[in-house]
Formats: sequence, structure tokens, C-alpha cells
Amino acid sequence: MAKVEIKAPIVEEIQGYIKDAASVVVVDYRGLTVEQVTELRKNLREAGVIYKVYKNTLVKRAIAGTDFESLADDLEGPTAIAISKDDATAGARVLAEFAKKADALELKAGVVEATHYDAKGIMELATIPSRDVLLSRLLGSFQSPMANFARVIKQIAEKNEEPAA
Repeated sequence: MAKVEIKAPIVEEIQGYIKDAASVVVVDYRGLTVEQVTELRKNLREAGVIYKVYKNTLVKRAIAGTDFESLADDLEGPTAIAISKDDATAGARVLAEFAKKADALELKAGVVEATHYDAKGIMELATIPSRDVLLSRLLGSFQSPMANFARVIKQIAEKNEEPAA
């Protein structure tokens, strides 16, 4: 069996993961302990992020011709990829948070919604709250004026009520 035949399914697997992905972040995981990697994988899984380690050459083949092709230059040395389908900043948030307590984890770069970011840009993106948090804040800002208006109307109505005889 030729090497290309063995590698093709892996390239297809990577392409399947990145198809319709909102973001892909690449990290250098060298120096992490087994416990740290286990914790990181758990945190990413809970956030809905796929975390995989592949050979850089296979990832480069898989991302060729996609929005994530700009990551090819960042695929040097031991590299893991974090793929988020729904929340574009989830991978960056979890990885940046984890990197604060695990110095060995190094953010390399990422592509978020078709825009390439270096490590510093990924750290900045990590500060953006999740879509759900942003939507709940927006909803709260809509509800607040309505709730205040309802309270004022109720107070006016109570004030104008005449005592029962």
C-alpha cells in the first residue's frame, strides 16, 4: 500500500473537520504534561472545540485552497489544531485561558471567520465573550428600558387609584 493511500483518509478527516469551521487555532503543545493535555482537551470539548494533533504536512494538504490556507506558515514543529464550528472565539478563549496557567502552551496563530491572526491577535480575540453571552447582554439591554417603563406606568396607576370606600 502506498504512503499516499494511507495519508488520504487522514487529509479527508481534517478537511471534514475544517469544512464550515468558524475558526482554527494552532498551538505548540511541547512541554505540557499528560495531566495538562487531558485537562485542556476536556476544557475544549466542553466548549464544543475539536482538538487534534496531526502531522504538519497532512494539515497543510488539508487546508490548501481553503480559508485556513494562511496557517501553512505557522505549521512548524509540534503543532495541535483547535477547530470550532459554531463559536468563532471559543477555541481562542479556552486556549488563551489555559495558556495563562500552563506556560508551555504557546499560541501560534489562527484563522477566525476567514481572517488570519498572529498569536497576539488570538489573545485579543480571546477577550471577546461568547455569542451566547453577547446575545444575553443585548437582550438585557432591550429588556431594561421596557421593565423601567412598566414600573413607572404601574406606579402612576397605583398613585391615581382612588381608595375603595
